[in-house]
Amino acid sequence: MLCTKEYADIEAKVMNGERLTREDGLRLFACHDIAWLGALADYVRREKCGDIVYYNVNCHVNLTNICTSHCKFCAFGRDKDSKGAYAMTKDKAIALVRDAMRDPHLAGLHVVSGLHPDWSFENYEEILKALHETFPSLYLKGFTGVEIVHFAKISGLSIKDVLLRLQAAGLQAIAGGGAEILSDRIRQQLCPKKATAAEWLEVARTAHSLGIKSNASMLYGHIETVEERVDHLLTLRELQDETGGFQTFICFPFLPKNTELGENITQTSMWDDLRTMAISRLMLDNFRNIKAYWVMLTVPVAQLALGFGANDIDGTIHKETILHDAGATSPTALPEDTIVHIIREAGRIPAASDCNFNIIRNKD
Repeated sequence: MLCTKEYADIEAKVMNGERLTREDGLRLFACHDIAWLGALADYVRREKCGDIVYYNVNCHVNLTNICTSHCKFCAFGRDKDSKGAYAMTKDKAIALVRDAMRDPHLAGLHVVSGLHPDWSFENYEEILKALHETFPSLYLKGFTGVEIVHFAKISGLSIKDVLLRLQAAGLQAIAGGGAEILSDRIRQQLCPKKATAAEWLEVARTAHSLGIKSNASMLYGHIETVEERVDHLLTLRELQDETGGFQTFICFPFLPKNTELGENITQTSMWDDLRTMAISRLMLDNFRNIKAYWVMLTVPVAQLALGFGANDIDGTIHKETILHDAGATSPTALPEDTIVHIIREAGRIPAASDCNFNIIRNKD
């Protein structure tokens, strides 16, 4: 590889399998040689996991948008009496999935929701159990660390007991959202009513100890500093050293439209998105998978990100609502054939997988 002299030491570290430091991460965020950055991340991707790109044939089930958190970066949450507020019954959730079952390859569900002020933990638990019993062949990835902390608080149960009950109800893996930036400064300003950084990490740690895998994420491009981005990555890397339970890391660029921050924040550029993707691959040396989430990145940028360290492109989704409320311009769903084409056009091997990255079918 060719790089400027300034970054030769970092390139040498990566090529020799040495761990990058916080200082290295900060220097990479100052790098303007995007071609070199992408090539270095792509080298690591190829060495670590080869040319397979994972995707899911899945359906998102957002049980309610009524939420007590009122996060400043969120366009999805509503008060009970707000226009567009909804709360699914068990029957409505089942009907949504039945509609998605028209796709004969549907393999799994992704269940996340708002923090409803009146629902008990049992409300969420019963719907999850009903989905599992009605559709036993579908894998169930559900709830974020934020939701699980909320369940513990409203039920009086420990995080461990909440997770054990969800596991008994059919939960197989935990969604990666809610990490945002793992900084008390950021969370106090943007989402003070929901799980702290320490609480989010404790959910992941506890889940991993119970054999429940989880995903991790970073919401960037709002009020965080570059230093806070790097520290976020290092915090996740440290917990992964401890537990090994994170399956994929998801870069979420902040979509400002219809949010409280919308007037003051400009959406991230493609350059920032690709740079952040590549640096995440380089810093998270103990994560096998890095996701290019096409819903937030757009399909063209997600495809390009497959050359910047990503080996996971999420899934068909069936109908996405949370991010489209914030102005996402991508489709609300993608046919499997389209995803397969995107992956093949990038020169990679498409592989449909379950929520624990077990390959269901290899499309090559």
